[in-house]
Amino acid sequence: MKKEQQIDLYHQMVLIRRLEERGAELYQQGKIGGFMHLYIGQEAVSTGLIAAREPRDRVITAYRDHGVALNCGIPANEIMAELLGKSTGMSKGKGGSMHMADTSKNMWGGHAIVGGHLPIASGFAIGDQYAGNDNITICMFGEGATNIGYFHEALNIAKTWGLRVLWVCENNQYGMGTTVERASAISEIHLKAEAYGMKNSRVDGMDVMKVYDAAKEALDYVRKNSQPYLLEITTYRFRGHSMGDPERYRKQEEVKKWEESDPIGIFRKQLIEKKTATAKALDEIDTQAEEEIVKAVEFAEASPEPAMEDLFKNIYADTE
Repeated sequence: MKKEQQIDLYHQMVLIRRLEERGAELYQQGKIGGFMHLYIGQEAVSTGLIAAREPRDRVITAYRDHGVALNCGIPANEIMAELLGKSTGMSKGKGGSMHMADTSKNMWGGHAIVGGHLPIASGFAIGDQYAGNDNITICMFGEGATNIGYFHEALNIAKTWGLRVLWVCENNQYGMGTTVERASAISEIHLKAEAYGMKNSRVDGMDVMKVYDAAKEALDYVRKNSQPYLLEITTYRFRGHSMGDPERYRKQEEVKKWEESDPIGIFRKQLIEKKTATAKALDEIDTQAEEEIVKAVEFAEASPEPAMEDLFKNIYADTE
């Protein structure tokens, strides 16, 4: 990867962190309603993964979707406006935190129902198969989703029909407040693909370049062989499951240990040691990201609320 691309990945990760931190503040101030799930600690996952895709490849994910939206090229202004329920958000303020999507960027959501989007991913891949192209659907989900029927049905049909889906499990160790060891018969989620004869692997999700390399290899396999692949990315969320999480189920010592493997700090150290960037240059990027989010908040707060008549717009697709 070129120097400029690596520096851009760093910028994306810092931008996600600042967006989530500011979002948490706005939520506590009552300016963001509903549920909100922060991506703090998991920035390297979507950043490395989406950097490896081709623009024609679809991305579909679960409800922890703000970072994914940024990586797919949706502007911070539109994301912040959507969080605040404003008409300038990418979903016109009607989707909120868990339903961020922009099909022009091939970002297909943002889905609030655990595992509910996995069959949709297989459906996308069936459509591409009928169209005769070699596009890939990248489907991201948490480890908790691998314990429900949708997961097994979607993976089974993907393997049976040779669908080009890259299944990506973001294993952040907890399904709400339950450890993966207590909820799943096996804690190495990628091994569940073995039941379907599906190629699979596991990678450290706190290192963005490791994620990028693993994702690149997996995507190349899917495209070349017209076969699905399950990539498990081990990571950790530094904050609670959602904003209402009292976090009584894990010890602070555990959180602190993982925070020592901060993906932004790891990548920053790598860039400096390899002389890809100087500390001063990265400090400037940090400042730039902070300024971008300040402007995004100003944009969102100054934006109008959706009009009452907009309630019934964009509900049905125009098929004429």
